[in-house]
Amino acid sequence: MEHFSHNMAFADPLSIEGAPKRTAWQTIKSILPFLWPKQRPDMQARVAIAVACLLMGRTANVYGPIVLKDLIDGLEALVRTTQSIEITVNPSSAIAGLVSLALLYGLMIFLPGALTELRSAVFTPVSEFAQRVIGLKTFSHIHDLSMRFHLDRRTGGLSRAIERGTRALQQITGLFAFNIAPTLFEIGLVSVYLAVTYPIKYVSVIIVAVVGYIAFTLLFTEWRTKFRREMVGQESRATSIGVDSLLNFETVKYFGNEKYEADRYNDALLKYMDAAVKSQDTLGMLNAGQLIARVLCQVTILVLAVQDHAAGQLSTGEVVMINTFMLQLFIPLGFLGSSYRMIRQAMVDMEYMFQLLDLNPEVRDDTDAAPLKVNQGEIQFKDVSFTYERGRKVLSDINFSIDEGQTVAVVGPSGAGKSTLSRLLYRFYDTQEGGIFIDGQDITRVTQASLRNTIGIVPQDTVLFNDTIRYNIRYGNPLATDKEVENAAKLASIHDFITSLPQGYEARVGERGLKLSGGEKQRVAIARTVLKNPKILVLDEATSALDIKTEREIQAALEEVAKNRTTLVIAHRLSTIVNADEILVLSDGKIIERGSHLALVKADGTYAEMWRRQKEAAEEIEKIQEIFTGDELKSLQIEADKLSG
Repeated sequence: MEHFSHNMAFADPLSIEGAPKRTAWQTIKSILPFLWPKQRPDMQARVAIAVACLLMGRTANVYGPIVLKDLIDGLEALVRTTQSIEITVNPSSAIAGLVSLALLYGLMIFLPGALTELRSAVFTPVSEFAQRVIGLKTFSHIHDLSMRFHLDRRTGGLSRAIERGTRALQQITGLFAFNIAPTLFEIGLVSVYLAVTYPIKYVSVIIVAVVGYIAFTLLFTEWRTKFRREMVGQESRATSIGVDSLLNFETVKYFGNEKYEADRYNDALLKYMDAAVKSQDTLGMLNAGQLIARVLCQVTILVLAVQDHAAGQLSTGEVVMINTFMLQLFIPLGFLGSSYRMIRQAMVDMEYMFQLLDLNPEVRDDTDAAPLKVNQGEIQFKDVSFTYERGRKVLSDINFSIDEGQTVAVVGPSGAGKSTLSRLLYRFYDTQEGGIFIDGQDITRVTQASLRNTIGIVPQDTVLFNDTIRYNIRYGNPLATDKEVENAAKLASIHDFITSLPQGYEARVGERGLKLSGGEKQRVAIARTVLKNPKILVLDEATSALDIKTEREIQAALEEVAKNRTTLVIAHRLSTIVNADEILVLSDGKIIERGSHLALVKADGTYAEMWRRQKEAAEEIEKIQEIFTGDELKSLQIEADKLSG
């Protein structure tokens, strides 16, 4: 009989765009290499031993009722003999034989259970090994997928699907290999024995009943799968909404949308509840149908056996044996529906995960890709054009170069394509036209690992791991010593702040680094990049989100880090790039002006206009700072906040 569980594994039913559709057989074929790993003969030996235990255990399970039949018939014969006037058999010898049969029957009861436990102990390492390998493979593959894929996915739903997918492997092996397949093997043994030894009617009833039972179970389970799919789809939606909302709790509070988020979450839960009720109701119908089929078969077999016994064609022991066979067969068959349903659900889980594995990374290393060899660190963009989507060209015919140790800055309005330059340099995307070269080497012809090892970046939005400050700085070079970590922190002007904390470098930064201020996070990012010690440095609007005072402090640290490095600066505040060797002005994906700061100001074009606007704004802020003290500024800000509120 099936039992409903809300914790049943099931994958996000939504297919993955770009991934080919998979059949159940394709998924099974994909699983087998993990359960029979070619490079691990020890695991293969464990699988062979587990299968042997399974076959011996089921054979013993079938032989048990046969021994029981002989024992009962022997008892009847002994009773008839002792009641007879002529005793032709020695009672002591007969009793000894019956005791031997009783002991053999006990052994047949013991062996299936003992072999099941042995099989479980032998096979568990194989199952855990397969789970680890497939989980690691999926995790690594997802990291290899393109930036475009990750921008389109919901992290909460994705991580949940991967977790369910790895668990599904264990479910499939446990249910099919050690539940359904053994049951079918046992049915086959019983059918062969009865067909050879007894009238064909017994086998006919068993075959008709089992086939009908299985057909009903599978067809009904397939029909009700749609309710389960909807239920799990709503569960995934609720999980995604919950994770997304919790990750952005600050934004929720800023806009006072706690109730709005709760309503969205409740809507998904209500739909989940409705689908769960339908799933449970249809489960009851399935259980009822299975029960009727089981009872009809057992009653039919028992009636036939009783009739043959009355006609003298069957002994009492044979009647008991046939009835015991029925009980032994239908007890595991009683779980066929739930086992099949769980396997189908696990197959969907696995299908989703293998769809992820089937996705080809948008950016891939060529088969003959060589490591990038960097001497000077010179960068060239040659006739580069790029588009994220059809009909929206982000960059058009971009040409510029950065010589060894030089700094080139790129400015322009939002959406001009500035940050796209850094993404292309990192090969998060490949250009559609033109090429990017480092020391004359086309970056599409070298390995991504060597390319990214050469480049260090300080992004505008620094997201830190929910770990210690030391861990986040050391992320730039996991092999760095504590001394090297501290030296990098000093160069980034954050060492003194860290040592002032009660826990120092072991202080935890919170999720996404929320326990640190914007300036502190940027300094950690700078220290992390310093520790990486890259030949090429990318500063992607690294100070645009900071106040002017913090910006100046950070800028001093960045200039120190940029010394003797080829540097590409994506800038918002022009005051941070006045010393750049060359400034490129981007508009609508094209370079419309280029030159030094002084040359561009004198040209009185777009850059000059941007410079005047930012300079006027900066002068206004400085005037305010001259008029008010720090405390007065703070009070003024509080009053302004009250008025704006």
